[in-house]
Amino acid sequence: MTPRDIVYCRLANQQIARPKHRTPHEMVASLGAMQAQDYLGTLWAIGLRLPNASEADVEQAIANRTIVRTWPLRGTLHFVAAEDIRWMLELLAPRVIASGRRRQQQLELDDKIIARIRTLFVRALQGGKQLTRDEMYALLESARISSASQRGYHILWRLAHEGIICCGAHKGKQPTFTLVDEWAPNAKSLQRDEALAELTRRYFTGHGPATLQDFVWWSGLKVSDAGAGLDMVASSLIKEMDSKNAYWMSPMTLASFSVPAEAYLLPGFDEYMLGYKDRTAALDRRYAQKIAPENNGRFMSTMIYNGRVVGTWKRVLNQKVVVLTMEPFTALKKAESQAFAAAAERYREFIGRPVVVNG
Repeated sequence: MTPRDIVYCRLANQQIARPKHRTPHEMVASLGAMQAQDYLGTLWAIGLRLPNASEADVEQAIANRTIVRTWPLRGTLHFVAAEDIRWMLELLAPRVIASGRRRQQQLELDDKIIARIRTLFVRALQGGKQLTRDEMYALLESARISSASQRGYHILWRLAHEGIICCGAHKGKQPTFTLVDEWAPNAKSLQRDEALAELTRRYFTGHGPATLQDFVWWSGLKVSDAGAGLDMVASSLIKEMDSKNAYWMSPMTLASFSVPAEAYLLPGFDEYMLGYKDRTAALDRRYAQKIAPENNGRFMSTMIYNGRVVGTWKRVLNQKVVVLTMEPFTALKKAESQAFAAAAERYREFIGRPVVVNG
C-alpha cells in the first residue's frame, strides 16, 4: 500500500471525494465522531462531505438534536450522533476524568462540590432550558461557587464527561448547554465490549486505511483496549501492508483507489488530518509546522490536491463578503488554480454569502 493509495482511500472513506450520505446525522455517525473545537469550521467539515448541503442545513440538524456537540474523545469537543453520546461517554470518559483529577484538586473541586453542582445544573436546566456559558457561570456564582481561574470551564468539562450536560443549539454566536437526558433522550447504553467493538468498527470503516496506533491516538483508549477492539472486528475488515505498518479498512475500500484528482478546502481540525497519529501520507514533514505550529493548539485549514496538503487557507468575515486567502506552499499550476477556484465556489454555496478569493 503506497501513500497515494492511502490518501485516495481516506478521501473516499471519509466521504470527501465520494459523498454517499444525505444528512449530517448519517455523515457524523459514519465517522463515529468529528472533532469540533472550531464550531464554524466543523459545520463546513460536515457540509463538504454532503452533496449540496448548506450551513443552515447542518445547524438545523443540531437544532433537531440529531447530532450533538460534547467532549467524548480525548477530552476534546466533537460532534457525535445523538443516539451515540451515552455509550461513547460511558466507554471513554472515565479515563479522561481520571487524568484530570490532579487539576481538579488544584482548583479545589472535590467530589462534594461536584455533587452540589450536579444538582444545581439539573434543577436549572430541567424543562429543555439552554443556557450560555456566561449564564452557566452566573448560575455557579449565585450558588457561591467560583467560576474564576478556569474553574468554570473545568466544571462544564467534568459534567459533560459525566453525561449530565452537552452543548445545545447556538444562541447567536454563543454555545449553550443543556441536559443530555432531555436533549438526547434516545441515547443508548451498550455493554463495554459491544461499545468497544462499535467504536473500533466505525473508526476503521470511516477513517481507513489506518493503523492501530492511529486508532489509539484518535480514541484515547489504552493500547490494550484498542487492540482488543480491533480483534473483535478484524474479521469484518481487510488488512493491507506497506513496508512497516498494517493498515485496516472496510472491504469496500479497495474500490476507492481511483479517486479523481480534485481540490478541497478543508477546515482546521478536520478529521482528514486529526484522525491519524501519522499524517505523513497526506502531509510532507517539511510543512508540518505550517499546519500545526507548536504550542498554540491550532490546526490550520488546509488546501488538499490529489489527497496531499499543498497549502493553507484562511477566511475573514466582512459585512458584505467572505474573504478567502489561499497560501499554497509552492506556485499552483493552472489546473490546480482552477480546481481550487471550484472548491471556493462550493464553499460559497455552503455559507450562502459572496466570496472573494485572494492568493
